[in-house]
Amino acid sequence: MQARHAKGGEAPSDDGTLMRRVALGDARALELIADRHTPMLYAVAWRMLGDSAEAEDVVQETITRAWVKAASWTPVGGGLGGWLRRVATNLCIDRQRKRAFVSNCEIPDRADDAPNADVLIDEQRRQDAVAVAMQALPDRQRAAIVLTYYEGVSNAEAAATLGVGVKALESLLVRARQGLGRSLMAQGMLEEGSAA
Repeated sequence: MQARHAKGGEAPSDDGTLMRRVALGDARALELIADRHTPMLYAVAWRMLGDSAEAEDVVQETITRAWVKAASWTPVGGGLGGWLRRVATNLCIDRQRKRAFVSNCEIPDRADDAPNADVLIDEQRRQDAVAVAMQALPDRQRAAIVLTYYEGVSNAEAAATLGVGVKALESLLVRARQGLGRSLMAQGMLEEGSAA
């Protein structure tokens, strides 16, 4: 005569049979697995974490994984008990890693987002070099650059402001960029072949 399980009068099944039933959505089979393996899972989790509430959470999550992974579970070394133990152990390790980052130390100040002094100095040198180069341009070329690049007006507006046609303005811009390039190269701010 087969032994009967205390709950519901069912005959206990081996883990493989129970997992096949769980894969078909049998919640009762999952309950039997939980009853059978919870003491071992709780012992592992409690010993690893030293916290009963966390150990219970690990057991619950491990049993949930059995429900979710039942269809893909295959009985290998250690059977279902070994697989559940491995899942619980990994969950405990994950929790310990998360706890390792918790600190009651004061949070350090954020790094200063301002550029380093050398970056600021280089930028100031570039601005100074451009200002010198701009002052060396003929007035109309300098005005064409200021209107189009610094003030952002269209070529048509800049041409109207200077009293020239758009083609003449474009010619002024080409000559101005060439002049700026030569001046910046002379100051060592541009290399040969670089665009101004």
